[in-house]
Amino acid sequence: MTSFNVLSLRRLMLSTLLGATVAITGAAAGQAQAADGAALYANNCGICHQAGGSGVPGQFPQLKERIGQIANTPEGKTYVEHVLLNGLTGAIQAGDQTYAGYMPSFKALPDDQIAAILTYVASLSSVSPAATFTAADIKTARAATLAAPDILKERTTLNAAHPIP
Repeated sequence: MTSFNVLSLRRLMLSTLLGATVAITGAAAGQAQAADGAALYANNCGICHQAGGSGVPGQFPQLKERIGQIANTPEGKTYVEHVLLNGLTGAIQAGDQTYAGYMPSFKALPDDQIAAILTYVASLSSVSPAATFTAADIKTARAATLAAPDILKERTTLNAAHPIP
């Protein structure tokens, strides 16, 4: 083989390898990030709701043993998706505590990451099997942009049908 052909072959192989690496890395990056719901929770939610979803009485509701129960019905699952995507403002009753606060929207996060966070939080419950969330679920929920009063209304309706713990 001439040096020209060897050089051309090396360039072709390098180009192919580089293109494949970029494609694989791009696809795997989102999946790898979303696969670790616990880490995503810690980075996005743990500062308020604490490690393991224990909450802070009077300030931030406990998620452990609650979200899994809420997400155990289709309406409850949609509600928690809407809360994460749209945030929540106003007074709510969670367990035996009243919380008058503000939860920001996390709609800037990709669908797979929101799904991973919700799946992780739902797993912190004794409900078996725990609810799971997919990127497709979040994409569907994202289509319904709701204002803070709408989320509270949704919560009231849900609580009447399936009491929220």
